[in-house]
Amino acid sequence: MRYDNIVQGIFIERPNRFIAYADINGRTEKCHVRNTGRCKELLVKGCTVWLERSDSPKRSTGYDLVAVKKGERLINMDSLAPNKAAGEFLPKLFPDGNIRAEYVYGDSRFDFYIETGKRKILLEVKGVTLESDGAAMFPDAPTERGIKHVNGLINAVSEGFEAYLMFVIQMNGVKYFAPNIETHPQFGEALARASEQGVKLLAYDCNVTPESMEINKEVKICL
Repeated sequence: MRYDNIVQGIFIERPNRFIAYADINGRTEKCHVRNTGRCKELLVKGCTVWLERSDSPKRSTGYDLVAVKKGERLINMDSLAPNKAAGEFLPKLFPDGNIRAEYVYGDSRFDFYIETGKRKILLEVKGVTLESDGAAMFPDAPTERGIKHVNGLINAVSEGFEAYLMFVIQMNGVKYFAPNIETHPQFGEALARASEQGVKLLAYDCNVTPESMEINKEVKICL
């Protein structure tokens, strides 16, 4: 996936989860943050950020914040990017599959539904922006919605579906993926339970530039 009209800036502050301010060419600009997670380890005052300029005159924000530099690592933090990258990548995993986005099953909406032959597959995508000592972790804040999706996938397996949970790590070069049990131990427990009951867990890192993100290679999962 690619962006248009990317500009570089310096992060100033994030007064709430939707809005940030950045210095772009010496001017303070109000920006939309495409990620409602905490991202406290990413959005540090003075860090380098990349933003996509909006062409809509009706918006109160002229830019969308999509990527950030953390040390030497470039991280995409756009919550829309994982699904777009997964949509481009899934034909490689399911070359004969009929893939469509969004599918309601039970009381949840999953990101993808795939039919290939007699196989019926549900696949949920989770974007990962949290990294510590080379480990990618999810979530960065407690996520009851995430547990609901995991339980929904477990139920789907019991009713004859194949079910996948794909973690799209929005950076390159991590050592492994693990659930963030310090922040939300219940999610880690749900993930282990899902694996035991037949939900297939996948994790992939990504090649990231300020203008693009694409899925790169599979990453080891440590539960």
